[in-house]
Amino acid sequence: MKLLRYGPSGAEKPGLLDTDGQVRDLSEVVSDIAGDVLSDAGLDALRTVDPQTLPVVEGNPRIGPCVGQVGKFICIGLNYSDHAEEAGMQLPDEPVVFAKATSAISGPNDDVEIPRGGEKTDWEVELGFVIGKTAKYVSVEDALDYVAGYCVVNDVSERDFQLHRSGQWIKGKSCDTFGPIGPWLVTRDEVPNPQDLEMYLDVNGERQQSGSTRTMHFTVAQIIAHLSQFMSLQPGDVITTGTPPGVGMGQKPERYLKAGDVMELGVSGLGGQTQKVVAG
Repeated sequence: MKLLRYGPSGAEKPGLLDTDGQVRDLSEVVSDIAGDVLSDAGLDALRTVDPQTLPVVEGNPRIGPCVGQVGKFICIGLNYSDHAEEAGMQLPDEPVVFAKATSAISGPNDDVEIPRGGEKTDWEVELGFVIGKTAKYVSVEDALDYVAGYCVVNDVSERDFQLHRSGQWIKGKSCDTFGPIGPWLVTRDEVPNPQDLEMYLDVNGERQQSGSTRTMHFTVAQIIAHLSQFMSLQPGDVITTGTPPGVGMGQKPERYLKAGDVMELGVSGLGGQTQKVVAG
């Protein structure tokens, strides 16, 4: 299934993308794509619903973040071997873990704002996944059973804040609009191997990133198992897994976003995003 949320920011309704590419309204079935709906039982219940019985959403509504009520927004850094080479850094022995504020979450096609004082706003196409049931001390072998589904994430980053404003990376990762998620939450049964997905990101029609989750240093299963040793993961938590090479910071000369730029990005089978860059 491809689940989604549509409507004005803060008032999104749950929906489903049918096989014809039409958005169907799920609001008479569930209140949101969140909480218990993300569990195996909740998703199984949605699979019993015939999409043809659901109302078609007319027009061209805004698509919101594909999951609601996000408790944690966790990111893994330096997780692609080819990106580490680009950055001139050694691959870590354990996953590099940082967080984005949940207030950074936005819809997949919403504008991305360059924050006031920002000088080096950068792009990062990433594979994201959403936790479906509480995970604590889980094994690598069982880890994927805790995934509700997968999605596209743009881990937008203000490099000057991230690297030169003291402390952890969260300052450069958490600005408003820096977490576009979606368009769809694709349930895990439709993604048999998350380690074999192609990904890309264009700026103004020019390819900047082209990669594959095959070059991830730590797999989705390893990330879940690792994180669950330090904190419980809860339904609705969003975890994003690192980016392939081609970010602006890694180019010579460095290249960063400016107002008026347009980013287009996607991951195979998970849909695409388009964001216009504006001044914050």
